[in-house]
Amino acid sequence: MEVNNKLVETLAYVNEKSLFYKQLFKEHHIDIQAIKTAADLAKLPTVSKVDLQKRNEDFYCIKNGEIADIVTTSGTLGNPVTVPLSKNDLERLALNESNSFITAGVTSDDIIQLMVTLDMRFMAGLAYFLGVQRLGATSLRMGPGSPVAQLENIEKFNPTVLIGVPSFIAKIVDYAEQNNIDINTTSVRKIICIGDAIRDENLELNSIGKRIKSVWNVELHSTYASTEMATAFTECQAGRGGHFQDDLLIVEIVDDNGNPLPNGSMGEVCITTLGVEGMPLVRFRTGDMAFVIDEPCSCGNPSFRLSPIIGRKEQMIKLKGTTIYPSGIIDVINDCPDITNFYIEVFSDELGVDKVRVIVGSDGNSNPCIDSLAENFKNKIRVVPEIIVQSNIQVISNLNKHKGRKPKVFFDLRAGHKF
Repeated sequence: MEVNNKLVETLAYVNEKSLFYKQLFKEHHIDIQAIKTAADLAKLPTVSKVDLQKRNEDFYCIKNGEIADIVTTSGTLGNPVTVPLSKNDLERLALNESNSFITAGVTSDDIIQLMVTLDMRFMAGLAYFLGVQRLGATSLRMGPGSPVAQLENIEKFNPTVLIGVPSFIAKIVDYAEQNNIDINTTSVRKIICIGDAIRDENLELNSIGKRIKSVWNVELHSTYASTEMATAFTECQAGRGGHFQDDLLIVEIVDDNGNPLPNGSMGEVCITTLGVEGMPLVRFRTGDMAFVIDEPCSCGNPSFRLSPIIGRKEQMIKLKGTTIYPSGIIDVINDCPDITNFYIEVFSDELGVDKVRVIVGSDGNSNPCIDSLAENFKNKIRVVPEIIVQSNIQVISNLNKHKGRKPKVFFDLRAGHKF
């Protein structure tokens, strides 16, 4: 295998600049001169989110005066992690998203409505804005405002591309239907969906993807990224997985012991950043479960692709002998358009066995969706969690107690898990 010069440079850089990696390599008697290819990375230990949380600043490779911007993770599964970005890191971030836009068929002629926040040290909004500017397209910085505000903006400025969370896109669809607005007459031709998957492990549209497409005749593109990797995997028009950016990131799929798995095998996404100055990461385990697709893509891009994220490793549930992830439960609920408010709790009984309850909101009237929910769970995920029906007001009130930067409908109450 050919020497990966960017990998060699990254290892030398973190060995010199990062206190964490300097100590890690010394502790494990690592000769970084022997690590020259992506396959050689298996000789190194992996790094976890817990390592980042416990020793965050020891990963830094730049000092005050070299830091151009500070971003933080959302803290979905623990304390937020701070990531310093250099000026060059911001340029790399712009390149990453510009590449992603090109993969999705976006051009400099497009007007792109950003339905994501740029404040609160959020990387995604910043990355998309920088990517739009590098591409030479036009940005409309709307943020995550109400559906009516988004539609008014669409009518006034005629954007051709939207970027937003699929669940929020679905709310725009719902609002348009309820108010007799024909969204197919708008200027929008393409939507890039962030944060949540719109396809299942078979690369078919999941419930929320189907819901959007059933009403809105647009191209849907899924994208996956994280603050730590500062790199995105974006679908082309074929919609058969997110394309790798080999010059920015090395991807491995690993088992529980950190051993690389063959392409096509489900495992944990493990990444090594290339060209990052602020906080480069080597063999960082993201906690996200997916697999690599190596068959040629019809778009002609020769890169490998990453499947949709099937779930978080820490959120895996063993319910009545069946392994499931929250995304599978959510997909069943999203198949019922009349259920608009819900949340999921997983907990352990006195024997330490996983139990799941699904709390759904109701307006008090008969709801066929709720009545058929148990059967839908049985048919689609083979097990039926406990289903509790409460008033919509009560469900919304409970959700509002836990509002954060990202909408949250899954709560893990098991011992040792982040609520």
